[in-house]
Amino acid sequence: MGRPRAERPADDGPDPLAGLLGLAGVADAVEAARTACEELRWHEGFRRRWREVRAEADLRAVRGSAAVDGARVPLTSVRRLAVGSVADDPDLAVVAGALRATTLAARWRPDLGAPGGPPVPPLGELLARLHTAAMRDLLPSTELGRLRGDEPPRDLTGLGPAPTGAVLAGRMTLLARMLSTTRAPAVVAAAVLHGEVLALRPFAAGNGIVARAAARLVLVTRGLDPTGAVVAEESWAQSPNPYLGAAAGFATGSPDGVAGWIASCARSVVDGAEAGRVVAEAVLAGRLGESPVGEDDPAAAPDTDDGAREERRR
Repeated sequence: MGRPRAERPADDGPDPLAGLLGLAGVADAVEAARTACEELRWHEGFRRRWREVRAEADLRAVRGSAAVDGARVPLTSVRRLAVGSVADDPDLAVVAGALRATTLAARWRPDLGAPGGPPVPPLGELLARLHTAAMRDLLPSTELGRLRGDEPPRDLTGLGPAPTGAVLAGRMTLLARMLSTTRAPAVVAAAVLHGEVLALRPFAAGNGIVARAAARLVLVTRGLDPTGAVVAEESWAQSPNPYLGAAAGFATGSPDGVAGWIASCARSVVDGAEAGRVVAEAVLAGRLGESPVGEDDPAAAPDTDDGAREERRR
């Protein structure tokens, strides 16, 4: 089964992200992520059962993404939501939103081995649709999928001030233009998208779940993770404060902060590829239903920093 063709922009001028590969530690981190994804791609579990592996990896990504925002639940709860269980408490409502966003993003992923998938919407539309899916039960309809005006964001306030109004709209236009023209490696493009959405916080709330779902999609559509089974979210869920610290560094725009964030994202892809391998092994062995996930699971474990947990939830 051949490698899918990566979604690449046309070569129409200087690459806006080309200089990022020269930042300290970035090139090595990018190569490590590429190697990890390449090894995962040829795992035996993807020969005939890749859909099962991808579906299970999606559930684990949902759990991890929600956990970063402070909604820590066992994987069994995510599975129940996926088959129609009611989200009857605040944490489950966040998880259900992450599940809807991940399910929506999956529509634009190519099948493993396919030359391409459905066309991905323009960035502004993509983010708006992911936000509407994630937050439909958590925000007023007037705030779903809409860029903030002059009001500040209500989440991730620890990352510092975020632009508003015309400045925010201009930054989002610039981000879309950069991503549509860059030929940088997928992990760099995904990290920039991820970091910019966290820094700009274009929506009233729910920006973290949107950023992670969009970045995960970029890894697949740009060819780094054709399996769709990399679960970088597990790494972030286990260490949410370092994750947010790296994001704050990126938001400063300093060379060290940007390099640290990209390298951190690449390392999470390496960890996520290992998590994907664990899923593939479990699918092959038929073990998915035999090990219920409880409070001893890293992503479901209580957060020891109550202040940080509340900050992520706000």
